[in-house]
Amino acid sequence: MKPPETVTDTDGEELFAPPPDVSHLITEDDTPVDNLFSEKQMRLLTESLHSSWNPGFPFVVMANVAVYVALNRPAIVPDVLLTTQVEPLPEILEKDHRSYFSWLYEGRPPEVVIEIVSNKKGRELDSKMRNYEHMGVLWYAVYDPMLLLSEESLQLFTLISPRKYQKTAPDTFLGDVGLGLTVWEGAFEGTPCHWLRWRTPDGKLVPTGKERGDTEAARAAAESQRASTEAARATAASARAAKLATKLRELGLDPDSIS
Repeated sequence: MKPPETVTDTDGEELFAPPPDVSHLITEDDTPVDNLFSEKQMRLLTESLHSSWNPGFPFVVMANVAVYVALNRPAIVPDVLLTTQVEPLPEILEKDHRSYFSWLYEGRPPEVVIEIVSNKKGRELDSKMRNYEHMGVLWYAVYDPMLLLSEESLQLFTLISPRKYQKTAPDTFLGDVGLGLTVWEGAFEGTPCHWLRWRTPDGKLVPTGKERGDTEAARAAAESQRASTEAARATAASARAAKLATKLRELGLDPDSIS
């Protein structure tokens, strides 16, 4: 559990403030994921960062986890959230670590929130957007693979002032996060589809653990093949040299004396 925060009184002594009581808050309600695509899409966005993103600073990325920014405000449950420059919490089975309680993450709301549209009832461009504006989420992305809400599969919004979003180009990089988003056509876990993926500033996808493993295996196989080719070439050159030396001896010449 995170230690109590400290404040200093007028005499310069540290006073310990107990952590908020969250025993009455709902951290899980066992509501199932609504469809297979959403479940896979959320896992793709979280697993790839956990497996392959090494930004040089700590971060948390979560899927379908309740977010609380105050004890007196209801939870909001984004499909995916990302916050950088914060440490993951230990002991995640503890009640006060089971959700994204902003006061445990340096008082910060999620930095990036992604919502995946699966029907027309989710209000991703209406009440959910207003909630994230008021919460102070810096970047809000709406992925609509079936074009249920508009003709744009990916929409991106940035917070330009407190409680005010502005729509921006979907290929915009997410500020200090150091990542962007892109729609990629390919197969994830054997399922071909259009998937939302993270991308790096050089335009490369952040690979999943399997993709990274496959790339490393292919690189190792290529290196092994190169080494085998070089060895075969050296063996062939040695055989040719031995054959030439035999011919020279048959002619009465010393091959070692010939430069």
